[in-house]
Amino acid sequence: MKLVIGILATLCLAGTITKSSGQQISRDELIFLTPDWKGERFPDGRPKVSDALLQRMKRVTQEEAWSVLKGENYKYQFAGDWQTINPDSVLVGRALTATFMPGRPDVHRVTDEKGHTKDKRVKSQNAWPIDMLTKGDVYVVDQFGMHEDGPTIGDNLGNSIFAKTGNGIVYEGAIRDLAGLKEIGGFTSYYRSYHPSHHNPEGNLNTTLVGINRPTRIGKVMVMPGDIVLGRDGGVCFIPPHLVEKVVKTSEIIRLRDMFGHQRLREQKYTPGQIDTRWSDEIEKDFSQWLNAHISELPVPKEQIQDYLKTRTW
Repeated sequence: MKLVIGILATLCLAGTITKSSGQQISRDELIFLTPDWKGERFPDGRPKVSDALLQRMKRVTQEEAWSVLKGENYKYQFAGDWQTINPDSVLVGRALTATFMPGRPDVHRVTDEKGHTKDKRVKSQNAWPIDMLTKGDVYVVDQFGMHEDGPTIGDNLGNSIFAKTGNGIVYEGAIRDLAGLKEIGGFTSYYRSYHPSHHNPEGNLNTTLVGINRPTRIGKVMVMPGDIVLGRDGGVCFIPPHLVEKVVKTSEIIRLRDMFGHQRLREQKYTPGQIDTRWSDEIEKDFSQWLNAHISELPVPKEQIQDYLKTRTW
């Protein structure tokens, strides 16, 4: 009996015994597809970037993130041309992905049969991924641009998503109940279109859920579960987990160098030509001294500045 209980517990941790087991990637396959991530993972294998890095990511610009990713040969990580909720806010979190396809009755029927438990028959497929969300996640959905009779998210599911994650969504399709979604204060979201209709109306199967926490496509980006979503300034960047720390540190260094450079330009200590080009040894030394003198006042954690200074030669 103890052996059976142990096996069941192991399977549950692996994410194989859930109502969405027909759509969710296996733990082993997800680990296989994210080989460069060496840190903590969720029980189902999804990379779990730390909350501390997520907080620091909120100050990263799209240009800073894009530059680092391009340098690492990740060419297709940015998707633009969105409609937004809370356009002046920043969306940061770990991607939990869902993929829908045009409805097909035979696939939809067996998916329902496999996904429904005895006490969960009232839930439709669009609620299954939402049940899996945790704090700090961003729900990333490929709804293949479906518009009329396509929206799977309105204000009811929006409130549930926000309660679970504290975040909004990235949605490759249409949403509904836009006025209600805007009333959710922190529901910063990116979506392609709005339509007041609902998916699968009156039994018509317009959409079928085919994947949860599998690789999905948003625009021209392959999004992996656990990628870090950076949504700001009308665009969304999806950052592979193993590159998050490099993106954050690069952004912080650029921020500090910009602050120093702007201050010295205002003081007229250096010319724009000196600041806009590779810095001389004299300016680099001045920068190190400036960091030490202002270490407790700067918009980068003191510990991070100290780590940065350790690598300096001045």
